[in-house]
Amino acid sequence: MAQVISDRRDIEFVMHEQLNAQDLSKLHDGFADFNKKTIDLIISEAKNFAVKELLPANKDGDQQGCTLENGQVTTPDSFKRLLELFNEGEWLAPTEDPQWGGQGMPRTVASAAAEYFNGANYPFMMYPGLTQGAGHLVEHFGTKEQKDLYLKNMYTGKWCGTMLLTEPEAGSDVGALTTKAVPNGDGTYAIVGEKIFISGGDHDLAENIIHPVLARIEGAPAGTKGISLFLVPKFRVKPDGSLGEFNDVICTGIEHKMGIHGNSTCSLSLGSKGNCVGTLLGEENKGMKAMFLMMNAARLLVGFQGFACATTAYMYALDYARNRIQGKDLTEIMNPDAKGVPIIRHPDVRRQLMMMKTYVEGMRSLLYFVHYCSDMAKFAPDDKQKAKYQGFVEVLTPIAKGYVTDRAFEVCSQGMQVYGGYGFIEEYPMAQLLRDCRITLIYEGTNGIQAMDLLGRKLGLNKGKPIMDLFGEMQKTLAQAKEIDSIQGYAVKVEEVVNKLAEVSIHMGQTAMSDKVLSAFANAHPFQDAAGDTVMAWMLLWRAVIAAQKLEKAKKKDKPFYQGIIKSLQFYTETMLPITLGRFAALMNTSAAAVEIEDDMFPS
Repeated sequence: MAQVISDRRDIEFVMHEQLNAQDLSKLHDGFADFNKKTIDLIISEAKNFAVKELLPANKDGDQQGCTLENGQVTTPDSFKRLLELFNEGEWLAPTEDPQWGGQGMPRTVASAAAEYFNGANYPFMMYPGLTQGAGHLVEHFGTKEQKDLYLKNMYTGKWCGTMLLTEPEAGSDVGALTTKAVPNGDGTYAIVGEKIFISGGDHDLAENIIHPVLARIEGAPAGTKGISLFLVPKFRVKPDGSLGEFNDVICTGIEHKMGIHGNSTCSLSLGSKGNCVGTLLGEENKGMKAMFLMMNAARLLVGFQGFACATTAYMYALDYARNRIQGKDLTEIMNPDAKGVPIIRHPDVRRQLMMMKTYVEGMRSLLYFVHYCSDMAKFAPDDKQKAKYQGFVEVLTPIAKGYVTDRAFEVCSQGMQVYGGYGFIEEYPMAQLLRDCRITLIYEGTNGIQAMDLLGRKLGLNKGKPIMDLFGEMQKTLAQAKEIDSIQGYAVKVEEVVNKLAEVSIHMGQTAMSDKVLSAFANAHPFQDAAGDTVMAWMLLWRAVIAAQKLEKAKKKDKPFYQGIIKSLQFYTETMLPITLGRFAALMNTSAAAVEIEDDMFPS
């Protein structure tokens, strides 16, 4: 099996030719060291660590899984050493403040490391990923005392972190939670409640686990308005930073899941013995606002998880198709002496590989672009630009999580198809990739919730300015593309769907604010599909503009790469965009059938 899990050349294309990430070094003093040479070195180191350390442990992690015995959660044998090596490389919090153990790396640059790491072993990567997210909350909302006690230990990986939201009766409806916090009179709170589906909720990888916990202070308002955020360590932390007594956070079970077996998904009981103590993180009754900081970052991480499965599946399928000999070339089918050929020569396999190639390239550009926007939203030269880029992050996040993971799962499924029967058996990598990818469509807000967010919040955000700014960026790319003869025809097709998206967005927004609101939201996910298709078309056109401009003067070794980028655009516009136009037609109908059907019309 090939050890190539990502396309290094395409990563470099997006990083240096599409986004010009090296120019971020001129934008912010903290980025000064991240020139092209440094960026390429980081990518190389991430690739080496992913292939040499993370990838070999992926199958073992899947087969061994996690166990709970006598109250102790055990992770796969190889994971403890992996985390030690990961921490030694200072990979856990690359984008965070060096003051607390981070590297101060641009998020754009960290995208490449995230692609390699998650493509190699994303069930393991959930442990450091959640830790960074929990630490981010402490950094933004914690008191000086909380930062001093927790932050460096978390960002350096000495301690791990999680996110405790979900409860048995409060999944997506977080406002229905029942976990309570009772003031102890000394600034701490007694925490009592049950949490479920907690990724990395308990394990043996670190000496302490820090839990940000959503709970309701006694007497607080109902719903999300009365939720506060608390910091609850597995072991209490003394004022000098040493560990104290067990904090009554008990793992009551671990889930036996379809995939991500290497990550411990736990049910946790807090305060069942009346001895769980937490401290307020941020302001009272402002917990959801604080938690969304972590959740939005986590949603982008989930997009990367799905995409990483897809790019790995694509690279494996490509290698398999080049080496698997079966059947004659179709043009030699009547020749009794014709020899078997690699299956990449068969038209239907080539179609599948082209679909995988096209989506993987478009998803990579989109995800890296969103992280580039995050960098610009923080460090752009003026407030107007910062606001524009933050608007892009807001609008594109549900697409980067929801649409990307939907398409990523399709890519993994196609990869299995390329392998044929071998893809369906566990000795080959496709089965695990498909299983692991599937959860990305569900957690951190199901893709239906992402679609509702896109329709219900993001279209009208700031009176529609972010979405109009996004259309403005698309129009710039279209104008460039229509000046290039070799891609002009494809640009016209992309322009058609961009204009149609603008029309349908207005229609869907108006319908969502009318008495047909239920019909609008019954079509929210198809709307997200169509919007995502359009963003993919934009990304592929943007890539093709660059490739077409460079092709004439390109070195001989680079010409096939640039030509391949243009072929991806051709394939997408000729085979996928006609389907998108059909989606738009259906959305203009805004079918009410799903909400009009009576309950007793379903089978009883």
